[in-house]
Amino acid sequence: MDLQLTGRTALVTGSTAGIGLAIATALASEGASVIVNGRTQERVDHAVKRSGALRGVAADLGTEAGADKVISEFPEVDILVNNVGIFEPKPFEEISDADWRRFFEVNVLSGVRLSRHYIGRMKRRNWGRILFISSESALQIPAEMIHYGMTKTAQLAVSRGLAETTAGTGVTVNAVLPGPTASEGVTTFVDRLAETKGIDRSALERQFFAEARPTSLLQRFATPDEVAAFTVFVCSPLASAINGAALRVDGGVVRAIA
Repeated sequence: MDLQLTGRTALVTGSTAGIGLAIATALASEGASVIVNGRTQERVDHAVKRSGALRGVAADLGTEAGADKVISEFPEVDILVNNVGIFEPKPFEEISDADWRRFFEVNVLSGVRLSRHYIGRMKRRNWGRILFISSESALQIPAEMIHYGMTKTAQLAVSRGLAETTAGTGVTVNAVLPGPTASEGVTTFVDRLAETKGIDRSALERQFFAEARPTSLLQRFATPDEVAAFTVFVCSPLASAINGAALRVDGGVVRAIA
């Protein structure tokens, strides 16, 4: 299927690994001119080579200065994928004010700052796509990382609110909600936990889905490519009727019809 993305410029934040890299790679394979982003030049350069992206920008989007740098270097894009994010299991009683601020800055304000710049330009051109990579944790707040769940829910509010401002235009704003996915961070975390418990990774994965995500119909971690395939379709002109939606790619973890 031709997703009609040739010639479109796409910025994917947090795209040096995991879901972000997979999205950047898939967009590039569909003919889009892709800009990758990470915090260090070394990782950005590596991602450019791996993904087929044409350009990259090293910037910490958890800061206002990082957002300003990206906007200065790339003032116009057709597609913005707000993917950058962090997670960290931590008991609620131990989550400090600094932790709450850090998670909100990285996971929420990064997308707010970039969207604030690009959405008006998209509306003036009467075409554009903004996506927030949220999580099933937006709907089922994980007790082991409440601060993370809060930011994922906030992304849904921002994306729906922005979509309301695009009525009657060729611009859409949506959120994509992956389930447990074998991203770089998750894989590292799972491997370390398996080593600590003295079991192999496959056994820990089975234990995780039996105990922590028993409602999963997939009963395994999704791959970044599986999430990317759906996300890239939503970025395309073929998805013009999808707007203001929270789109689940969660392996059936969320036990709801709507």
